[in-house]
Amino acid sequence: MPFRFLLSLIAVFSFSNVELAAKADSPNIVVIFCDDLGYGDLGCFGHPTIKTPNLNRMATEGVRLTQFYVGAPVCTPSRAALMTGRLPIRSGMCSDKRRVLFPDSGGGIPASEVTLAEGLKQQGYATACVGKWHLGHLPQFLPTSNGFDSYFGIPYSNDMDRVNDAPRGREPFWNPKVEYWNVPLMRNLEIAERPADQTTITRRYTEEAISFITKNKDEKFFLYLPHSLPHVPLFRSKEFEGRSLRGLYGDVIEEIDWSVGQVPQTLRDLKLDQNTIVWFTSDNGPWLTFNDHGGSAGLLREGKGTTWDGGMREPSICWWPGTIPAGQVSAELGTTMDIYSTSLALAGAKLEKDRIVDGYDLTESLKGKSKSPREIVYYYRGTKLMALRKGPWKAHFATQESYTGNNKLTEHDPPVLYNLEVDPSEKWDVADQHADVIAEIKVAAEAHKATVVAVPSQLEIPLSK
Repeated sequence: MPFRFLLSLIAVFSFSNVELAAKADSPNIVVIFCDDLGYGDLGCFGHPTIKTPNLNRMATEGVRLTQFYVGAPVCTPSRAALMTGRLPIRSGMCSDKRRVLFPDSGGGIPASEVTLAEGLKQQGYATACVGKWHLGHLPQFLPTSNGFDSYFGIPYSNDMDRVNDAPRGREPFWNPKVEYWNVPLMRNLEIAERPADQTTITRRYTEEAISFITKNKDEKFFLYLPHSLPHVPLFRSKEFEGRSLRGLYGDVIEEIDWSVGQVPQTLRDLKLDQNTIVWFTSDNGPWLTFNDHGGSAGLLREGKGTTWDGGMREPSICWWPGTIPAGQVSAELGTTMDIYSTSLALAGAKLEKDRIVDGYDLTESLKGKSKSPREIVYYYRGTKLMALRKGPWKAHFATQESYTGNNKLTEHDPPVLYNLEVDPSEKWDVADQHADVIAEIKVAAEAHKATVVAVPSQLEIPLSK
């Protein structure tokens, strides 16, 4: 055999072995995503009466992320940011007219977007979505058309499809009954149950998730577990009725905490815990206008639908025993778009070069070995850049006081400015003391806007009759 040919064979096999070794070292990935969870709703984030022992344990065994943000303050664009690693304005998954997708929407996540599931599937991962999707309910937009091997869940918010003979106004929310909403529970492309029995939805999502992990214990897997709750209407199973001092809302959170606890326990039982990274966070802040049926943003200002920090900073935890040092509390900046980039980096995947990806690889930061590569957070309401955070400084170019639909915006020129490390509640405008910071943030905002190309909104496409 010619010596040069032998060397070529050795090189090929060596490269293959390196590739295989890299794949073998890639972790399983789990993302648990709540709906409308507030920054102050967990025990480990300061709630005095909601008991979350499983999440508290995850935080103790991993890293609690205290400055972690979402890509938008409402459901659909926030979920698009997580799934694509891109601000929703880049994919058309936001709108100034319709905040989210509805059952009468004809649009959804564009086929041109590369979802996290698609990126991981290319690396050989088994993939499953269990829970609320809300990126389009038509077949071409559902999880199984976007990189997931299987789907089990409600395709949009659990308060949609209200039946005609249900009480009007907010009465169905104060006294929720399953039959008031005709939401479908889907398995892949088929409706398995309608209306979905939401009193058992958290338990059934959990059972489905654990079944997927167990079935795929011998291969790499990606599990996306986006809970339908604590979005109103609130439901919990019989086992959790009356458990919490916080009432119905507390019961719901404590059942979600139980659900979360099943994931690391299953991973421990299967001896997969040291090779699985688990993220826990939410899509946006609490729906404050629902009073005790909504959550708490803790010390943060406002909630869902607004670009105050209460609308976009989420209680977040990352857990990976043996890799992420236990007991960390990190004030480094991060976003759900960074989950995308971090996950693909850990899987050995390369990001697409034909588009802007807004996420960063946080691996070294999570390990406590470096600062976060993220320096800027953008706060969008629809297609409008409302605020920008750079380091500790957050400048608001426009604000709305609360989320009660299409609130009138107040424009600010010069912007109002807060130091979030000193004033996380955004109480004290210090713009007049820091003209240099305002100027620097304005430059950053203009540079960012220059990268944004207008695309048609998917949220405004009507359902064809």
